[in-house]
Amino acid sequence: MMRPRTTTSRTAAALAATLALVAVPVTSATAAEPAPAPATTSAAAAAGVDYDLWRQDVAAVAAEARPWLESRTGNAGAEKQAIVLDIDNTALETHFHPLWVQPVPAVADVRELARFADSRGVAVFFVTARPDIVRDLTEWNLEKAGYPVDGLYVRDLPDIFDDAAPYKTAARAGIEAKGYTIIANIGNNASDLAGGHAERTFKLPDYDGKLF
Repeated sequence: MMRPRTTTSRTAAALAATLALVAVPVTSATAAEPAPAPATTSAAAAAGVDYDLWRQDVAAVAAEARPWLESRTGNAGAEKQAIVLDIDNTALETHFHPLWVQPVPAVADVRELARFADSRGVAVFFVTARPDIVRDLTEWNLEKAGYPVDGLYVRDLPDIFDDAAPYKTAARAGIEAKGYTIIANIGNNASDLAGGHAERTFKLPDYDGKLF
């Protein structure tokens, strides 16, 4: 069940809280402004991750996932199917754009997979380790970036520093409990994919933890 939109003041407070969590200085920007091109001073560049190489590596995984989705959705019948996506550096290019400039753009190849799944009647769920305080901002960003959003799972703020894997596993189990078959789970970290509750997993690159 998606939560109703909150006021602008709460959205601003949510964004500030997120920035505080990741220790990023805040500068002035409006949510309506388009995100700039990837900056060489971004966290990912500082970690030695080349943007163009990352895009190529993501495209290779997407090219592997697409035939599976085509095959699996071709004869779904009455089965309720779903895919599950991580957000940071899976659905959104978080590390390659200043976090305080919203919206963060989509990872284009993953967005196309999500749109294809949606066109086949597959529900698109997002399971993220982001805290509940930025839920509305996150949902807005996903929709602004062009994603279909059938559900968004976030963590309670006190749990933000706990291991994400058990929480994400439980979220997928909860989706299955609603009658869905999760045909694909896509993420860029092991914690996104561990624990089962998906027919296939597709791992995007994280370069030994350089992209969280």
